[in-house]
Amino acid sequence: MDIFFEQVKPIWDLLKTPLFELGNSQISLTSLFAVFLILAAFFIISKIVERGVRNALKNKTIDPGIKGSIERFSRYLTVTVGVFVAVDTIGISLTSIAALGAVLMVGVGFGLQNIAQNFISGIIILLERPIKQGDVVVVGGVSGRVRDIRVRSTVIETRDDVAIIVPNSLFIAEQVINDSFSGHKIRRTVKVGVAYGSDIKKVTDILSKIATEHEQILKDPPAKVFFMDFGNSSLDFELRFWVSELWRTDVILSDLRYAIDREFRNGGVTIPFPQRDLHIKSSDPQFNLAYEPSSS
Repeated sequence: MDIFFEQVKPIWDLLKTPLFELGNSQISLTSLFAVFLILAAFFIISKIVERGVRNALKNKTIDPGIKGSIERFSRYLTVTVGVFVAVDTIGISLTSIAALGAVLMVGVGFGLQNIAQNFISGIIILLERPIKQGDVVVVGGVSGRVRDIRVRSTVIETRDDVAIIVPNSLFIAEQVINDSFSGHKIRRTVKVGVAYGSDIKKVTDILSKIATEHEQILKDPPAKVFFMDFGNSSLDFELRFWVSELWRTDVILSDLRYAIDREFRNGGVTIPFPQRDLHIKSSDPQFNLAYEPSSS
């Protein structure tokens, strides 16, 4: 056993040899390894804490976005505690941490602006909650449903089942359309024109009947039909209705258009197409003779 310790002692001494000093602390390979183990352990613990918080909130009547924010903050808080435990283990003081923070700020100034901007934007999103998990949004030309909000980026799932990674800074710096911000229902509109001379009451009754019979259109508030204008080629109507299936609005709009076309055909209501009358004015024969080229 003594021989084994004698052989291992040079390696141990090498591992404990200070590589550099940070404040009053000497950093060696063993201290770096200890920091790595502590951070890895707290990272695993943060996953367990997040899962535990998720299970604890599963049956609570809390908004899904708030649940997601609580889960992520519990994980980030656990990781933060792990960082403080790690630096305290190797004897690094708060003054040294402040010095390291100053170095990191210089690094941010030279090339990490986007990372820092997205990180801060992610914290703002989790606190202010302009968007939340499950919202249907449009940002930067991307339309889809928010699947996951991370510290640096947000995952948007499109209707084509494609995941798009959007930097969090876009949600802070640019205009964001959030269909779910004010609640779980939204108003949609179908525009249709009918030929001049059509029975306006029949058109209104058909549109109202179609909206009433559709299962996914809300009965409260009720759908309404508006006679909007006398168009160039048609009488313009709008069918306005409310739906709660925000992710299926395209399907609902398509169903209504199919139904409108079918019911209008059955009811003898014509959907016109733009028409233009072309009047050709004949020219003066004497003018043509005056400028008719002479034959040589």
